[in-house]
Amino acid sequence: MSKVLVIGAGGVGSVAVHKMAMNPQIFSDVHLASRTKSKCDAIAESVKSRTGQTVSTYAIDAEDVPALTALIQEIGPKLVVNLALPYQDLTIMDACLAAGVHYMDTANYEPKDVAKFEYHWQWAYQDRFKQAGLMALLGSGFDPGVTSVFAMWLKKHKLKTIRTLDILDCNGGDHGQAFATNFNPEINIREVTAPARHWANGDWVETPAMTIRQNFDFEGVGPKNMYLMYHEELESLAKFVPELERARFWMTFGDAYIQHLTVLQNVGMTRIDPVLYNGQEIIPLQFLKAVLPEPASLGPTTQGKTNIGDIATGESLDGSGDKTFYIYNICDHEDAYHETGNQAVSYTTGVPAMIGAAMILTGAWSSEGVFNIEQFDPDPFMDMLNQHGLPWQVKELAGPLQF
Repeated sequence: MSKVLVIGAGGVGSVAVHKMAMNPQIFSDVHLASRTKSKCDAIAESVKSRTGQTVSTYAIDAEDVPALTALIQEIGPKLVVNLALPYQDLTIMDACLAAGVHYMDTANYEPKDVAKFEYHWQWAYQDRFKQAGLMALLGSGFDPGVTSVFAMWLKKHKLKTIRTLDILDCNGGDHGQAFATNFNPEINIREVTAPARHWANGDWVETPAMTIRQNFDFEGVGPKNMYLMYHEELESLAKFVPELERARFWMTFGDAYIQHLTVLQNVGMTRIDPVLYNGQEIIPLQFLKAVLPEPASLGPTTQGKTNIGDIATGESLDGSGDKTFYIYNICDHEDAYHETGNQAVSYTTGVPAMIGAAMILTGAWSSEGVFNIEQFDPDPFMDMLNQHGLPWQVKELAGPLQF
């Protein structure tokens, strides 16, 4: 019997719990907790109607370590899957250590008061998890997550070395809103407005946010403008693929999104420092999040596809010289909604969260300490992607991206 506790009742949590319920041979007993129990109850009701499986629900403040520890001990799961906000990673890791259970997440820690996401805070838990005989798996979403597994699969099956790597994240979906984000608005906007960084020749190169743009023709979507950004898998890939000479992350944004975001920045609505309003301190970005559409509500109206993948160049395993491979997944927003009631951006993160949890619960990935997804055999994870809604394909290109 494999009992699991999922924390977080947004779109990603909803997809992960639906997919867990669809695989009762692995997830025999699923529990869901968040600050707002009614959100958990709505997901549980959807799961029951779609799969017949029962999900137990709870209210919890994930930043209250004693209360969370007590809840974990009460439920007794083998694994806690953290699909809450990145601010809460460390408190949930603390509770897992206190309760003696394995830990997994999809995004690395970020302090509330600084728009800076790095792995060092979580890597510092290595000795504590190892001494406790527990495993913490970091970054089992799509990016980070699948994009890193894609790179390691190429390194295992196609390339002896990876010298250049470009990660391309395209959302070609249209939700019909004037301005909305496809995942948590606070996290999304903090990411997008942060300075861009990429890895080049053993160091980080920083450029102003959203200033480097290229056009790329995405299969299933068409030509889109994509922007150079910093994303956390660059940090772990630079660590675990030591021969990397250059690694970049690109994400597509439409002109309307850029225009809205520019105005919001210019008037101070993306600030994360407190301002005084009617005698109360408020965070402008948190207020903006409250008035924007809830990402989980976008499923019924979103049409189109996502296309996310890696373009990697290096020395071929077969000894035939340098080769370039493009490995990617295309996901349809309407198909994702039909299956789980959520759009494809939530789906492409929630499915890998389920798969990462399955890797731990089945013992396919097993060790003691804190690990990134790049450190394990990619094959069983890649097999489950094909089986559970995120089929991938790989093709050889004439050469690396010429920009």
